[in-house]
Amino acid sequence: MTQVLPAGSLDGKVALVTGSSRGIGADTVRYFAEAGADVVINYRNKAPRAEKLAVQLRELGRRVLVVGADLTDPESVAGMFAQVREEFGRLDILVLNASGGMESGMAEDYALKLNRDAQVSVLRAAEPLLGDGSRVVFVTSHQAHFIRTTPTMPEYEPVARSKRAGEDALRDLIPALAEKGIGFTVVSGDMIEGTITATLLNRLNPDAIAARRESAGKLYNVSEFAAEIAQAALDPVPADNTRLVGDTSDFVAE
Repeated sequence: MTQVLPAGSLDGKVALVTGSSRGIGADTVRYFAEAGADVVINYRNKAPRAEKLAVQLRELGRRVLVVGADLTDPESVAGMFAQVREEFGRLDILVLNASGGMESGMAEDYALKLNRDAQVSVLRAAEPLLGDGSRVVFVTSHQAHFIRTTPTMPEYEPVARSKRAGEDALRDLIPALAEKGIGFTVVSGDMIEGTITATLLNRLNPDAIAARRESAGKLYNVSEFAAEIAQAALDPVPADNTRLVGDTSDFVAE
């Protein structure tokens, strides 16, 4: 990985990325640390990966807090932010990256609980720590962002609709966040090579990734998409609060 954000651009800042023990979340939190931020690594059940990443980021001279939390459990979320308050006293960047819904063995309403209810719960719990000039970034996909106007694969539709419901619920909070000086940006990406979701979709629909790659011309990989998320936390908030990453020519805007 190459450094994405300018060195020192996040000196003195504190950033938390949900679901950051691996994949897009891990690369995003690494970019923040490389730019000078102290960071919070959140995981659900990948403690060894989270601790390994923490060791690497501490070698950069950063303070790193590792916190396991079930984002669908309000008490677990409250406990996570209590630790953040105790360790850092504040939060400057919150990236809502964790999502799911395609895992086997979960309750029928799990996707909605995680992708809508938990996103709002996490932001509400973080809000007292977020001050003027802080930033919230919500990570989603084109397949979810455009689901009301552009159909997606049947295998992914329930997840896509739950993520769009989460985006809508978070957008409803933008005016109140803005009053406190908290910026909010949605980062929507095309299908990302190497993610768990892409792998699961390709297992259910073996031509899914190849077909999308051919249609789009290029698909971002994990580190490339993470770089866009990290940049969104530093760049000015777009007028429509939306940063689109990757080709959108096959998607119909609302």
